[in-house]
Amino acid sequence: MRPTDQQTILITGATDGLGRALAADLAAEGATVLVHGRDDQRGKAALQEIGGAASWYRADLASLAETRALAEAVRADHPRLDALVNNAGIGNDGPRRESADGHELTFQVNYLSGYLLTRLLLPTLVASAPARIVHVSSIGQQAIDFDDVMITREYDGMRAYRQSKLAQMMFTVDLADELAGTGVTANALHPATYMPTKMVTATPLSTLEEGVQATRRLVTDPDLDGVSGRFFNGLQEARAEAQAHDPEARARLRALSDELTTP
Repeated sequence: MRPTDQQTILITGATDGLGRALAADLAAEGATVLVHGRDDQRGKAALQEIGGAASWYRADLASLAETRALAEAVRADHPRLDALVNNAGIGNDGPRRESADGHELTFQVNYLSGYLLTRLLLPTLVASAPARIVHVSSIGQQAIDFDDVMITREYDGMRAYRQSKLAQMMFTVDLADELAGTGVTANALHPATYMPTKMVTATPLSTLEEGVQATRRLVTDPDLDGVSGRFFNGLQEARAEAQAHDPEARARLRALSDELTTP
């Protein structure tokens, strides 16, 4: 990888929590940071805090159309992209909700829009190689029921969250195979356990700094050059849920994702 101060890095969900702290950390090291969020006021506040060479991109990932517009804007502004950090995500302990596109909301925001964004930015990443894709996933993963991916029956918010995080990991493994030899790597991680963010209602067990350290490592550490398709729990490599290593399940998810994101 290039030195951090020569990199352009897009971080989704960067107006608060882990994304904002990571953006500030990378900007302080001289990176050009592309800050994504869905609220212009919060975006402006984030840019003021982050400083450095940071710029703002607004898009609601609950809309595939806005996700496409985000990719188009990034491509237009930045012919080189060294890293994409798919960090944006939501939890859901309430009733089932749907996106603007009619998909279960957690699945779309946490996985499907990131899938689309990555697909649209892949040509730029490959042209910029070496480059990295990092998915901020979770150790909490649950196998996908392909007969009811959108959980229309017996909805459970925790199940929705866990399957969206497994979907990210399945995509990570697919990307590693697809991008082998291109100089672009893809990895996923559980940054830290119960960091103090808006998604955590329990007593924090880790600091935000621990999550930033683990995520930044996957973005910039030269020791990880060429490492791809892996899942990390903090700083340690870990084993993802078994379905992530099932080629048939990944093929089903890939076909579904392509179908759902085709205009």
